[in-house]
Amino acid sequence: MNSSQPLIFFAPAANSTAGLSHWSSQETGMGSSLQSNLGTILACILSFLAAAVSSAGGVGGGSLYVPILNIVAGMSLKTATAVSTFMVSGGTLSNVLYTLFLRGGGSGQGQGQQPLIDYDIAVVSQPCLLLGVSVGVVCNVVFPEWLITALFSLFLAFATFKTYGAGVRRWRAETAELGRMPPDAVSGAAAEEALLGRNASGGRRCQWVDLAVLITVWLCFFVMHLFIGGEGAKGVFDIKPCGIVYWLITMAQIPVAVAFTACIGHQKRKSQAQQHGQVISAKRKLDALPAYAFPVAALLTGVMSGLFGIGGGLLLNPVLLQIGVPPTTAAATTMFMVLFCASMSMVQFIILGVDGITIALLYAATCFVASIVGLVGIQGAIRRSGRASLIVFMVAGILALSALVIACSGAVRVWEEYMSGQYMGFKLPC
Repeated sequence: MNSSQPLIFFAPAANSTAGLSHWSSQETGMGSSLQSNLGTILACILSFLAAAVSSAGGVGGGSLYVPILNIVAGMSLKTATAVSTFMVSGGTLSNVLYTLFLRGGGSGQGQGQQPLIDYDIAVVSQPCLLLGVSVGVVCNVVFPEWLITALFSLFLAFATFKTYGAGVRRWRAETAELGRMPPDAVSGAAAEEALLGRNASGGRRCQWVDLAVLITVWLCFFVMHLFIGGEGAKGVFDIKPCGIVYWLITMAQIPVAVAFTACIGHQKRKSQAQQHGQVISAKRKLDALPAYAFPVAALLTGVMSGLFGIGGGLLLNPVLLQIGVPPTTAAATTMFMVLFCASMSMVQFIILGVDGITIALLYAATCFVASIVGLVGIQGAIRRSGRASLIVFMVAGILALSALVIACSGAVRVWEEYMSGQYMGFKLPC
């Protein structure tokens, strides 16, 4: 033991006040450190549960991560938003890897070799989704906090109602279908539905081509975001915000997205025309939709994602379900697309050297593991029950929980702004 420590206690009265003050400050520091560690541990546990539930429902989970980090871990809202991009990236990465390499390698009558991800939807939608996020971010800067909170809460409430209704309808349809099926066919019903619309041959080659296209789109938008910055980080080349070069690069995203979407859509229509006889009939409901249906839906989803400051999974999954995409396919495709969006922000934070990357990677690793746990759990439940509608109800539950959390936390922030006398009107984008 250090001999100087007892001297603090048994020093003359003249020094006792200083000694007690020193000891009190040590206790305060230790208490603060202990409280911080407990907050981090509790935040990791809650993040694990949130990631498992989000992965099972096929959403990123950003709307749950940010309040956990802000309220439980004690991070600022800006830091919590940055760390949540790492968490969403970690959770979606494990979900996609599981879907690609484990779920995609099952056995079956030729179809079992196909993954659950609908690459056609992902490739056609991704450019407009990324463009929409950029537009939404600008709107986020312009709109006041109270308006964003009100719009987001109303949208989530509406989406919860619509998604729950879709789940009830699908549950009833599954009940009727399972009543006509032999018992040994029930366990494979969900897997068969999830693989509807896959080609019997040539799937692997098309998937690698689609993946290459998605990476190319990702790189194009990523380079532009490195120049102009975003998500609270400055650009690599320190371009003046809202200067001429800034707006030229920002506006360049529009023709890039339109060009990619037009080329991809044209190529997909040619491929569908050549393989029309091989396409499974259940897919034709989606093929019959207008060519602009998925790009427009992705654009609107991206705008709302950027406006509300969350990942697109919470918004994209309900949209795909309403369009008519099977629940399992919608969940897998959504996670695949969200991975590209979240990883763009995450890599940008890493390159720019934003503080707190170590703790962010810890939370990301937690979500990586939890995502697999949640996905395995929901897939096992679907196989046993033959009901893919479980995913729809999971999405509805996450929407309802997110609406409650965001409405409450947003109301607190708006009240604080009002009481502090801050300006609460519309602002300029710069």
